[in-house]
Amino acid sequence: MDEAALEAAGWQRLPTARFSAAIGPTWVKGGPGRRTVALLAHEGIVNDYGAVVHGGALMTFADIALGVGAADALAAESLVTAQLQYQFAGGVPVGRLITCAPELVRKTSQLIFVRGLLKADDEVVGSTEGIFKALKPRS
Repeated sequence: MDEAALEAAGWQRLPTARFSAAIGPTWVKGGPGRRTVALLAHEGIVNDYGAVVHGGALMTFADIALGVGAADALAAESLVTAQLQYQFAGGVPVGRLITCAPELVRKTSQLIFVRGLLKADDEVVGSTEGIFKALKPRS
């Protein structure tokens, strides 16, 4: 699968910059509250020893994916990650499409609790939970 195939399948490139862009293009499909976020496993994010995606890249992707879910819950207000947990369940070889459909667990006035499963071609490779904090606009 390549970027053209993702676009043909209805995926849209998620605008990322700075550190979030370091893992490569991320993709999104679906509307607010029912989005799926994707990352195509490529050579630039594999471990130095082995042919699977580096755990740090998976955790970065998890943070981005859960952040999309949290932003949906906030209707595009600013937020930051307060806590992120990731449990590894399998390796991801190059060429597989990694996806996460973030699920809102709870929202308070300042905190958003989100969870999700990371899958590579429908095989669970990780589980993640995050807490995001809403930021007040600077005056």
